[in-house]
Amino acid sequence: MTNITPSIEPSVAESIEQTTAITAEQGKKPPRSAWRIMLPSMTPWLAIGLFLVIAIVLFGILGPLLVQDPTIIRNAGLKAPSSGHILGTTQTGQDVFAQLAYATRGSLEIGLIVGVLATILSAFFGIFGAYIGGFADESFSLISNVFLVIPSLPLVIVIAGFVPQAQRGLWTIAVVLALTGWAASSRVLRAQTLSIRNRDYVAASRVAGEKPWRVISVEILPNLLPVLASQFVFAVIFAILSEAGLSFLGLGASNSSTLGTMLFYAQNGFALPLGAWWWFGPPGLIIAMFGMGLSLINFSIDEIINPKLKSARLHRKRARLARRSA
Repeated sequence: MTNITPSIEPSVAESIEQTTAITAEQGKKPPRSAWRIMLPSMTPWLAIGLFLVIAIVLFGILGPLLVQDPTIIRNAGLKAPSSGHILGTTQTGQDVFAQLAYATRGSLEIGLIVGVLATILSAFFGIFGAYIGGFADESFSLISNVFLVIPSLPLVIVIAGFVPQAQRGLWTIAVVLALTGWAASSRVLRAQTLSIRNRDYVAASRVAGEKPWRVISVEILPNLLPVLASQFVFAVIFAILSEAGLSFLGLGASNSSTLGTMLFYAQNGFALPLGAWWWFGPPGLIIAMFGMGLSLINFSIDEIINPKLKSARLHRKRARLARRSA
């Protein structure tokens, strides 16, 4: 009988052996960690934004533990920065650096509360309404449009003006800011949810009889996490800037210290005409740096999750490398 077993050429056999060896070596290598996967997406602007935000957050958390009582009144009003007082004193002799530490913590607390509340409201009205559809979607969309067309800062001023000063605490201001800062994010999340709910894996979950809350939390919400992160960062920026504006106008929280209240008391103490830059300069600088850091993070998130922006960044990077090598 004729042997019909196919013969393998030497070159093909060597290629198979090399492929097998490479696969075995790759199998021995540990899997790439999440940090190593994210590192290629780390841009210089994102690194600068993270550095600014982390530094200010650490100052707000650890600063009050390391400074003295900011309410102590001394007989040394409007003293310039010195070794005894790093950022000088106020008109009543209070230490500005101690006030800055406590004020930074207060502004961060308001920013965090407003960011969480506004993100929850935008996710509920945007994601849940778009998934359910019908009358619920139309009603939620109408509510979002009403809040969207109303100017946010004047509405905040009106609402805060009607709240008595004794009841105008940190949580009151945070709730007012959250109620006026969720509508724009809700529209974005609604558009993304309308696009995702028609995909095959979502339809398969609905056909399989999964409950709506489980489809939203398991199938839809994970795809919207980058958008939610971006909306959260935007809400924190809005909260800190709006609270500073309210406090500067005398409509801020009456029982808490924030960067806005520092600017308010500096204005009432005629810090600018008297040339006491160390009183109004540091809180304004902290607000500007924190806002810039969050903005850089927000822009970087958009650049990472948006394929068009990401491809444009890679194209610019390749062009720079080509010019350097030329």
